[in-house]
Amino acid sequence: MNRQAQAAVMFLLGAALLHAGSTDLYLRYVKAGLQPLLLASGAVLIAAALATVWYERGRARRQRAEEHHHPEPRVSWLLLLPLLALILVAPPALGSYSALRAGTALQKQYVYGPLPAADPVPLSVVGYASRAAFDHGRSLHGRPVRLTGFLALDHSGALYLVRMALNCCAADAQPVKIALTGTLPPVLRPDAWLEVTGTYSPRMMRDPVNNGPIPYLRVTATRPVPVPHDPYDETWNN
Repeated sequence: MNRQAQAAVMFLLGAALLHAGSTDLYLRYVKAGLQPLLLASGAVLIAAALATVWYERGRARRQRAEEHHHPEPRVSWLLLLPLLALILVAPPALGSYSALRAGTALQKQYVYGPLPAADPVPLSVVGYASRAAFDHGRSLHGRPVRLTGFLALDHSGALYLVRMALNCCAADAQPVKIALTGTLPPVLRPDAWLEVTGTYSPRMMRDPVNNGPIPYLRVTATRPVPVPHDPYDETWNN
């Protein structure tokens, strides 16, 4: 691979990182806190690409003066195609297909703060599942809650509200699942995003993939919502 192709690849990769980091696209790959690092990496790659082009121009002039020329294979330019795809095509967020093939990643907390006074209480899927599974719903009794996630329907007919949780990036995304009972949507469409209002249920099931705990939520109302600004739930502690 010649230096010109290397510079072009670095420039396009840097441009892709800057484009993703300056829009919501980066949230499909990494968690929100990594945005500054993504932008810095893109700037460094573009600077390195420009420096490489400047150096190669000087070297080419010296070679012409010495009448030396070594042709380079052009196939290396095909490496630019995946980068163009990265810039032009935004991948969808992970959904029910990934969620049903991975065990719930619910983690135990030892301290649970008081819930806000709102009615219903806005909670993340992780927050409700953790309180219901490990705190036995103590803080949830008598409090209607409101959650947002996407639907997943397994082969046994069990319906889950799911949010993929990130530690770092989409490559390590793991599902946190809540089983739904009560007033369910009339049309069950996997990957549809819903805002669900309901109350704590003491029922508990085990994830068939890893035997992890999946608490239930007794649903009282649902409404479809668009895919959120950040489709991943990186907050383990709410």
